[in-house]
Amino acid sequence: MIKTTRLLVLLGCAILVGACSLPRGAALQSEIVKEADADEPSIDVVPVTRANLKAIAKWPDSHHYGAYHWIGYARGTSSNIIKPGDVVDLMIWDNQENSLLTSLGQKSVVMEGLRVSPGGSIFVPYVENVRIAGLSPAAARARVQNELEVIVPSAQVQLSLQQGTHNSVDLVSGVARPGTYPLPGRDYTILSLISAGGGISTSMRSPVVRLIRGGQSYQVRANDLFADGKLNTTLRGGDKVVVEEDQRSFTAVGASGREDLIYFPKDYLTAMEAVALMGGLSDSRANPEGVLVLREYSPYDVRLDGSGPSRAQVVFTMDLTTADGLFAARKFQIRPQDTVMATESPVTAAQTVFGLIGSVVGLASRL
Repeated sequence: MIKTTRLLVLLGCAILVGACSLPRGAALQSEIVKEADADEPSIDVVPVTRANLKAIAKWPDSHHYGAYHWIGYARGTSSNIIKPGDVVDLMIWDNQENSLLTSLGQKSVVMEGLRVSPGGSIFVPYVENVRIAGLSPAAARARVQNELEVIVPSAQVQLSLQQGTHNSVDLVSGVARPGTYPLPGRDYTILSLISAGGGISTSMRSPVVRLIRGGQSYQVRANDLFADGKLNTTLRGGDKVVVEEDQRSFTAVGASGREDLIYFPKDYLTAMEAVALMGGLSDSRANPEGVLVLREYSPYDVRLDGSGPSRAQVVFTMDLTTADGLFAARKFQIRPQDTVMATESPVTAAQTVFGLIGSVVGLASRL
């Protein structure tokens, strides 16, 4: 009996010592946020509630890129405005007997393929360079006729426009046939270009269309571009179009159904949607009062007046057991490179200890 008692005491001591460092799948909320109570805390702990959602939403963007920004809705083009590189055809009518422009017995002369120079003009015999860039075909016709009237008062001019094809755009990647494509006209749209390139690869995850123009970069999700015809903007010479996978992601860890790097399936992602993408909270392990979002801001974004985080590293806490916490989680925006953590329930560790004690008691009884 004495030996059995000694064995029980030794095993109990071993359990008490081991319980202090029981292996767990995730940290407790109290272990993570206790740093905020240090003499010189390095983190800021911010409970997310409906009351402070609007204030948090106005904080600086932690990585200066969240939802994608497109160039804007497609506007009506100025396809009737002549530009350098366009080609015009002239037909000039003159009924005078000794015309400078027509041959004997002819009433008209045709001048085809007159390309608008980089300076915006075309060459017309006897009047030399006539600037027509920036004009509509009707206004250009009137200008040419006005110039000719000095030497041929009875001249009548017809003008037709062929938009230049010398401008081109680069379709860089994400399609079956990337390459350089000439612009057949100024009404050529980005969807027409993607179609000419063979369409977006079906194996691409969450494709994003990126338009690079004049040193600026604009992005739109391919699904949104296909769904809204107003986003089908027209292209300009020198544009570059890149189709690539959406690289925005957050990290999911802790007592959830999935621990992984999770890519954004849409432009904006809420905390509640992030939890769903993580496979939900583990029923047997997770603490629904302790869903955390870890975010790191730039030191330049730190504010002491309440208009931003008071420290660069912030832990946002959410309690999904209350209506306030649930509704706040439905509105709180997850940012790229956030870490969403489902903390471990304190009950889990206690259950493990009780299970060990029960095992020891059973072992002692058998002894």
